[in-house]
Amino acid sequence: MSKDVIIRFEHVTKQYDGLVVLDDVSFEIERGKFYTLLGPSGCGKTTILRLIAGFIEPTKGTIYFNGKNINHVPANKRQVNTVFQDYALFPHLNVFENVAFGLRVKKMKYADIQEKVAEALRFVNLEGYEHREIREMSGGQRQRVAIARAIVNEPEVLLLDEPLSALDLKLRTEMQYELRELQRRLGITFIFVTHDQEEALAMSDQIFVLHKGKIQQSGTPKDIYDEPVNRFVADFIGESNILPGTMIADFLVEFAGKRFECVDQGFYPNEPVEVVIRPEDLEITTRDQGKLQVRVDSQLFRGVHYELCCYDQHGNEWLVHSTKKAEVGEEIGLYFEPEAIHVMRVSEAQEVSDGEGSDET
Repeated sequence: MSKDVIIRFEHVTKQYDGLVVLDDVSFEIERGKFYTLLGPSGCGKTTILRLIAGFIEPTKGTIYFNGKNINHVPANKRQVNTVFQDYALFPHLNVFENVAFGLRVKKMKYADIQEKVAEALRFVNLEGYEHREIREMSGGQRQRVAIARAIVNEPEVLLLDEPLSALDLKLRTEMQYELRELQRRLGITFIFVTHDQEEALAMSDQIFVLHKGKIQQSGTPKDIYDEPVNRFVADFIGESNILPGTMIADFLVEFAGKRFECVDQGFYPNEPVEVVIRPEDLEITTRDQGKLQVRVDSQLFRGVHYELCCYDQHGNEWLVHSTKKAEVGEEIGLYFEPEAIHVMRVSEAQEVSDGEGSDET
């Protein structure tokens, strides 16, 4: 194991009453990075977090922390702390006592507790709030208190279980920046759970996309967005136009009744494929200048762009994001570069279904 690897899952499976919620999962987490576990409800992301925290044990497989097997190490003996979705603060204690709680349990000297609490509150920009009651604080401030309580114990890994979900959109965006900056300043490993794709793309060094208890793809936000490995990832991460096609030869693909140059290779001649083109990679042109000709069926203004729903002559639906406006019923052309085309094997595209799964476990 590399010295940079702090957590490793080796063929880990978790079952509840015979129901598999995590299925033979293996991955590595490096120290000092921001990781996100992303997926719909029931995909297994919270189960991974609970396994790392020590709240549950794996049914099969091994979990390593700094190279040591921690399958049976209790939660209070692990160098991790968790920030929960509801923050789990003590309403009858003020900010200072909430943050100091874990240090008091360790029977630390009061002078040391004061110093550590003050340092933690500085990190989360809550200096001067020591005596504030929890009920008097906003949602964003409460989240910072929860983070301060977690980092005051100097964990090697901080686990965050959808801590932004209860915030309004503006505050949620602000807290994304704050969390990312906090992780950089602390230099510790963050593992963040969310079902929000934009949140994951904005904050992460690495993303694990989960579905039905398996990791479908892992990589940087750019890798995940630009090169989805199957239909589920392409559909779940942002919006996509996905069409059936045929890989005629290296760098040449056919879909929507035409052949187009692309940048993909390594397929069999005339192999059936799935083609992905992102809505923002489609440029509106005149009908004659477009690589494809479509009719505008509907149009919505989204603030920074127009969202058009169009159909080509073969009945394929095309979603287009553009700063240009079109008229409903108008025939327009769509232009795209070869780099905008992403080709997937049909076996990859059909590897998983698009179902959302059951409630999170």
